[in-house]
Amino acid sequence: MSKQREAKALVVKEIKDKLGQSIASILVDYRGLNVAEMTGLRRELRAAGVEFKVVKNTLTRIASRELGLQDLEPYLEGPTAIAFSLTDPVAPAKILSNMAKNNEHLKLKAGVLQGKVIGLDQIKALAELPPREELLGKMVGSLQAPLYGMVSALSGPIRKLVYVLEAIRRKQEAAAGTQA
Repeated sequence: MSKQREAKALVVKEIKDKLGQSIASILVDYRGLNVAEMTGLRRELRAAGVEFKVVKNTLTRIASRELGLQDLEPYLEGPTAIAFSLTDPVAPAKILSNMAKNNEHLKLKAGVLQGKVIGLDQIKALAELPPREELLGKMVGSLQAPLYGMVSALSGPIRKLVYVLEAIRRKQEAAAGTQA
């Protein structure tokens, strides 16, 4: 196998691995972005733990076929870059959607969310979700609420028992004080 062919096979494997391992991947057309805008976008994505890679459509097409993502092929036209997120599916959608709103040159194409191809509507819905930390906080709060209710319900009878015992103690002290 020639060196060039081996290099292409490695790139296909890399794209396949990243698409397969990512929770969310968003494809964009970056045509018209200048170097400063691309650098700013990459920096913002990197800060959120998202990898941004410009890819060759033919090699991405091969990788997507190997993963069973044939629905991705129509979106592999023109300049394509992919934002890969291994941990947070909302981060790339939110960052790229905001950038696309502010910059007419960046266009969202499609995405892959947990192994399924998604369109622009799903990407926009994903971008409107609250941040991961906020969702986790809400979930913890909803899990804690029943526990607090149960603790207060269980502590009620114990509290009443303590009040009764305290009253008996006072009564016995008073009775002992009058006998002396």
